[in-house]
Amino acid sequence: MRPRTLPLALSGTLLGSFLAAYYEYFNWSIFILATITAVSLQLLSNVANDYGDGMKGTDGEERIGPVRATQSGVLSVKSMKTAIGILISVSFLSGLLLIITGTKEAGISYALLFVMLGIGAILSAVKYTVGSNSYGYIGLGDLFVFLWFGLVNVAGTFFLHTNFLDFDVFLPAASLGFLSVGVLNINNLRDRVSDKKAGKKTLVVRIGEVPAKIYQVTLITVAIALTGIFLFRNYFSFIQLLFLVTIPFFVINLNNVVRIKEPKLLDPYLKRLSISTLFFSVTLGLGLILSIYA
Repeated sequence: MRPRTLPLALSGTLLGSFLAAYYEYFNWSIFILATITAVSLQLLSNVANDYGDGMKGTDGEERIGPVRATQSGVLSVKSMKTAIGILISVSFLSGLLLIITGTKEAGISYALLFVMLGIGAILSAVKYTVGSNSYGYIGLGDLFVFLWFGLVNVAGTFFLHTNFLDFDVFLPAASLGFLSVGVLNINNLRDRVSDKKAGKKTLVVRIGEVPAKIYQVTLITVAIALTGIFLFRNYFSFIQLLFLVTIPFFVINLNNVVRIKEPKLLDPYLKRLSISTLFFSVTLGLGLILSIYA
């Protein structure tokens, strides 16, 4: 289930909901259903990834990180397929309830749009490593993570609360997308040797270790800069700058990721960046909400 990845799923729905509350819209039903849907999609992606990499032999004996269920034989292939089926069902049902609740005032066209987005999210969660045309094996994982964890999760949650979109919302949404890609990039830096041997052409495998670390610095820097632009455009209270307390965590994480040469030593920094991203979402959101009452 890879629980250390769940902060990323929670970050998007939290930030989207905080932004909606900042715009003076908030619905508890939307927040709860969006959270259930995001977490179930993340779990689906994790299980499908375990299954896909296990079946393709990518998770071999040289793999760094936690033991995988398919690779180790702890769970049978049939059990993994059953888990994937259950999680698809949960994601679909919670997502459908979310769409019905969030678009009842917006109209059928928006409902259909979100149904298509939901189906796309389920397919993307599965197709990252499963099947012959899995996009994670051709270096498109970064793009999909940016879109789904950032733009769609944050802006989509915001819309379901409010039934409208503001351009400014896409700035913190993109920030979260870049931070999420940063987590994936650390994962791919850690696994670059085994991925290359298995023919998994992640972006790290394609561009190499040093460019991938420069890319990591760029992702985190741009993420913080976009949030800075958002607050510059909406600034009226110093409390809105609360998110700045997260900057040292990102700097320390970056420093270690850039400095470390041994791939296996990168593993702890994946979880730390994931948690820092959640902390970023919470502090940014709380700063916005508290500024209303300052």
